Amino acid sequence: MKKILAISGSLRSGSKNTLILHAINNHFAGRVKMELFDGLADLPHFNPDIEMDNIESVKQYRNSLKHADYVLISTPEYAHGIPGSLKNALDWVVGSGELIDKKVGLLFSSSSEALFVQEQLIEVIRTMSAKIDRSVCLKISGAELTPEIISLIETLIS
Repeated sequence: MKKILAISGSLRSGSKNTLILHAINNHFAGRVKMELFDGLADLPHFNPDIEMDNIESVKQYRNSLKHADYVLISTPEYAHGIPGSLKNALDWVVGSGELIDKKVGLLFSSSSEALFVQEQLIEVIRTMSAKIDRSVCLKISGAELTPEIISLIETLIS
């Protein structure tokens, strides 16, 4: 069974980004195995001087990415950009390569119009040599599972 690593870019306990990932997991149960990475807040600030150290939270994160067939990120836009905790997580795998050739899908859920985060996140992920295209990127307004979200996941896992 193929595995999706789902990452919410929000640390809020009631985040609609996290809720939508749970809804996707419930809908696709039995077709794919989905792991929701919940250690975003546990990752230390990225520092290339300590990048090779054995930091348990970083090892677990990299291992989850390594063993995933696909990555699905659902994130809000904070101050016209990528939330700092999500960007920090991505920085931890720039040099180690877990995203190279990995197929990535993106959901953008925000109370604002999320005008900037999509382009910024696509640029960062492409720089890391992941496989991403516009057909697996979608702006969403809530935590409800819509036909558009289902179609995005179908495209991601096909």
